Amino acid sequence: MADWQEITGGITAPRGYRAAGITAGLKPSGLPDLALIVSDVEAIAAGVFTTSQVKAACVDYCRQRLQAKQNARAILCNAGQANAATGTQGWFDALESAMIVGQAFNIPSESVLLASTGVIGQRIKMDALKAGIPSLVAALSETGSDDAAGAIITTDLVPKSIALETTIGDRPVRIGGIAKGSGMIHPNMATMLAFVTCDAAVSPTLWQQMLSRAADRSFNSITVDGDTSTNDSLIALANGQSRTPAIIEKGTEAERLEAMLTAVCQHLAKAIARDGEGATCLIEVQVTGAHDEISARQIAKTIAGSSLVKSAIFGRDPNWGRIAAAAGRAGVPFEQENLQIKLGDFLLLENGQPLSFDRAAASAYLKQAAAGAYLKEDTVLISVSVGNGHGTGKAWGCDLSYDYVKINAEYTT
Repeated sequence: MADWQEITGGITAPRGYRAAGITAGLKPSGLPDLALIVSDVEAIAAGVFTTSQVKAACVDYCRQRLQAKQNARAILCNAGQANAATGTQGWFDALESAMIVGQAFNIPSESVLLASTGVIGQRIKMDALKAGIPSLVAALSETGSDDAAGAIITTDLVPKSIALETTIGDRPVRIGGIAKGSGMIHPNMATMLAFVTCDAAVSPTLWQQMLSRAADRSFNSITVDGDTSTNDSLIALANGQSRTPAIIEKGTEAERLEAMLTAVCQHLAKAIARDGEGATCLIEVQVTGAHDEISARQIAKTIAGSSLVKSAIFGRDPNWGRIAAAAGRAGVPFEQENLQIKLGDFLLLENGQPLSFDRAAASAYLKQAAAGAYLKEDTVLISVSVGNGHGTGKAWGCDLSYDYVKINAEYTT
């Protein structure tokens, strides 16, 4: 049993946070497109960002801010324009965005972090953003998580949100999160934004370490299409408003907090993978028997990212050969005679040897997942063992449907 429980409230479930999301006129669709998350007090801040050499201005801005000081009060996110590959003017737009929010709260602009999502090569519509800030600030609420979650999405079909609660020092501690992402999703990281709030008190170094490890086990373990974006940002705040003793070193309480942080990130990551453009089901790949966790996750990510595996799942074809081929090219050494593959409860390959199985029933299992309840009964489980090592790892993806091509062929038209 997990040492926490799911609660309502999303990003504003932890104490001392407010959020808002409004329509500022940034998206041509007229849908909500500007979000703000604010801590009542200065919070410890940590971040993990895209590894792409082509980065959005908000990514460069946040990296610089967090290198200078590991705390913040607010996160501003716009949807509609990525403000990536926009040159010097894009950088100035980012600086101005932070300054405007800082002035609204009478705080330094350095206490404001930024995120953007939308079409690459397009600057933020600054006139609309500046005009929307007063309304955004006025809309801030302790129940504003859903509005914020709805204002950061682009091609997503559904908003993504979660909140968990545990007990530390006889007091409740909460972590909440929202995320966006549907296409251009691949490890290191993806076209995704995720914002996490926590009301525990944690040392800056420990909080960053926790977040980096949680990212590796969640957002860096999902794939939709093999494309990594320019804007990926995972930002986490911890403001200490739970009034629990500060966690400043490794130990039981640090482990519990990190486990809950990882659970929040994994929930959001799986929601992104399930919402992959055109997807009909979630794919979870579990790998055991590897030399270490990194090796196991590498095999799992390779399988989850295989276009042939993803196509077979969409076609409800239990073609285990594609799974074996993906595992074999993952760059992780293992003995072929140790390979075992299962699809759900169906054992397809053992000791490197193919087994007889009920192909119609295995296909029916895939069809059942596609018809299952969203993020509950819609998961195809692929289990792979590569030996007797202690390394285990997971990755998540989705099937590859005809609609993925249609959605992305018409993205800017």
